[in-house]
Amino acid sequence: MTLQIDRRRFLKASTLMGAAALVSNELLSFPIKKSTLQIGIIGVGLRGSGHLENLIRRKDIRIPAICDIDPERIKIAQNALQKANHTKANVYADGDYAYRNLLARDDLDGVIISTPWKWHFPMAIDAMQAKLPPGLEVGGAQTIQECWDLVQTHESTQTPMMLLENVCYRRDIMAVLNMVRLGLFGEVIHCRCGYQHDLRNIKFYPGVSFGSEGKHEAVWRTQHAIERNGDIYPTHGLGPVAMMLNINRGNRLTALTSMASKARGLHEYVVEHGGEDHSYANIPFKLGDVITTTLQCAQGESIVITHDTQLPRPYSLGFRVQGTKGLWMVDGNQIYIEGISSEPHQWEQAQPYLDKYDHPLWKKYSQMSEGAGHGGMDFYVLNAYVEALKRKAPFPIDVYDAAVWRVITPLSEKSIAEGGSLQSIPDFTEGRWEKRTPDFAGGDIY
Repeated sequence: MTLQIDRRRFLKASTLMGAAALVSNELLSFPIKKSTLQIGIIGVGLRGSGHLENLIRRKDIRIPAICDIDPERIKIAQNALQKANHTKANVYADGDYAYRNLLARDDLDGVIISTPWKWHFPMAIDAMQAKLPPGLEVGGAQTIQECWDLVQTHESTQTPMMLLENVCYRRDIMAVLNMVRLGLFGEVIHCRCGYQHDLRNIKFYPGVSFGSEGKHEAVWRTQHAIERNGDIYPTHGLGPVAMMLNINRGNRLTALTSMASKARGLHEYVVEHGGEDHSYANIPFKLGDVITTTLQCAQGESIVITHDTQLPRPYSLGFRVQGTKGLWMVDGNQIYIEGISSEPHQWEQAQPYLDKYDHPLWKKYSQMSEGAGHGGMDFYVLNAYVEALKRKAPFPIDVYDAAVWRVITPLSEKSIAEGGSLQSIPDFTEGRWEKRTPDFAGGDIY
């Protein structure tokens, strides 16, 4: 198939590419100021161990300190370090607040935080107060106030932080971002996204176990389904879409409304695998099986986010990007571009477009990303964190992104509790979004 673009759109694309080049030059103006970094890791569970493995593949990283209250995970992490010919790390494991002793070290350049969600904001705030730039894993916020606390700590300490949203770096997502910036979809009007992933055997593991009887994420994640009713995991979907819509960079999220279905999936799972008389069969799970949240943007776009983790289904983040000239949908990997697609009103496979508009970062670093996890995107998100730290450059996914993407959780809870009421989304930039420029993935490093 030959992909063509008309003259007007070519000129628009050329202008956008020129702007991207300016951003690239700006990012590259930050020379390397430190060739080797010392990174601490708080939380070496499954996700934290993945970060550890990827970091020690690099020649510019040392891991002198790790923190976890699970001795089994500490042992696994130390074995990984030893296998990679790294010196074993100093261990901080004496209780929930042992991480503060790690943060008190004077030899660290940054810290990766991969702990249960309720600890994310307190740990990131403590890290910034210790002048250690945190790389923070994803999840929803517990409260609106802690999002403000995160931002205000950054502003008072002048310590940056990065949200480690790896899906922003997924190969197809970055190709679509490229297409959005080149104007192939025209003016973007509407996006859909979400987290649609059957997690029943994650929330109950092993068997029908959770909490103190469970392992891995079942130790803490299932409790959220008992206590909360909202979109508790919004950023995998919202993050990539927010970058396409220039949220916090010339655009912002202004309001949302959420609704929840009834909750049946986890109960049915317990009955099916543990029996009707199982002690968990009487738990009144609060989290609706399907949470639907609609957001409004300052520039007039709308976004629909779906959270769906308690029913049987294939995995999908449900992406759809729709503009005045056409749209792309991740399910089926389908695309339609008016005037370019071969047949009017007919879907075609998107892969030739994704190949043609493959993002420069993927063209340059795809071999380095092999084996890094989640199709290679884990390499990119950590590489962005590391390279920004080495250059003392701005993080591409910053504290304002973390606050606005993660505040969706408590706002959706409030909306659902009030029968789908409209909730205003705080402007964590306090007006600076109007002058901030879109710079995500604009250079050949980040």
